[in-house]
Amino acid sequence: MTALRPERETDTSYGVQPYGGSSALGETAYLPPVTAEEPAAVYLPPIDEETVALRIPDPPPMSASAGTAASSAPGTPGGGRAARRKAARRRGGRHGGAPEAAEAPPSGNSASGRPLSRVEARRRERLRKPSPAVVASRAIGEVFITTGVLMLLFVTYQLWWTNVRAHAQAGSEASALQKDWASGKRAPGVFAPGQGFAILHIPKLDVVAPIAEGVSNKKVLDKGMVGHYGEGALKTAMPQDKTGNFGLAAHRNTHGEPFRYINRLVAGDAVVVETQDEYFVYKVTSMLPVTAPSNVSVLDPVPKGSGFTKPGRYITLTTCTPEFTSKYRLIVWGKMVEERPRSKGKPDALVE
Repeated sequence: MTALRPERETDTSYGVQPYGGSSALGETAYLPPVTAEEPAAVYLPPIDEETVALRIPDPPPMSASAGTAASSAPGTPGGGRAARRKAARRRGGRHGGAPEAAEAPPSGNSASGRPLSRVEARRRERLRKPSPAVVASRAIGEVFITTGVLMLLFVTYQLWWTNVRAHAQAGSEASALQKDWASGKRAPGVFAPGQGFAILHIPKLDVVAPIAEGVSNKKVLDKGMVGHYGEGALKTAMPQDKTGNFGLAAHRNTHGEPFRYINRLVAGDAVVVETQDEYFVYKVTSMLPVTAPSNVSVLDPVPKGSGFTKPGRYITLTTCTPEFTSKYRLIVWGKMVEERPRSKGKPDALVE
């Protein structure tokens, strides 16, 4: 060894050496002879370059025979290279540790970590914004969706809600008329526009609807009632008149649609008009499936195209055709066959 140490006197005869005088017993202490052999090397753990955290160091190396015995012994830790690798994996070492997830660069930094320049930041911001074509397509799509929803709501209103509301209004008007008649309240002979004065029955079609003066959509027809042509140039007769043509109009679709199926009427079917004092019973005689809306001659006292040739007591039903349009008019004519006072009860057409 190159380390310094104090010199000692050696007595080769007795194998004893004085060292610092006598012992406490007055005898020279025995020291082992100093030889020229190097002392055993002191074990130092290897430098751990992987981490600075505290952990249990690997055991000191063993001789070949001891290592073989340790690796062959079951359950002995550190028994060979394979065992050390497994131990390193369990500790999360170089080969066994889970790879750390790469951190994404901040939004204001590039992939290399440096801050973005103003030009790069603007370019990235433009890429994030949708193009004008995308914005336009989204706007057009929203317009189409909104339009479709509005159309669906309008169709629902026309085909369902108008009927619900019109049936309620017509039923209320018919009930009010019958209460007035039962109470003996008298109505004048001339009725104001929109005023109800009779009830129309078409037994074959299960139609019971009040008849009001005038053919105004707002005041009469849209309320589910049947309108009487009683104003201006289209004024027609009343049922109690001795001769004349009692002209009526009503919706075929929506708003109660009282005349929805009058195209199903055939010759001989009954149409009854109930008033405060009497029942007037008509029998269907003929039909005009299609005519122009301007053909007002169908309301003449002797209507043209009806087959009637002389004055009489007639009824004319008018409505739109084809269904859900107002392009043409459908006409049904009938002739009065019975006039029955209410005091005698209902006519046979309403009893059957």
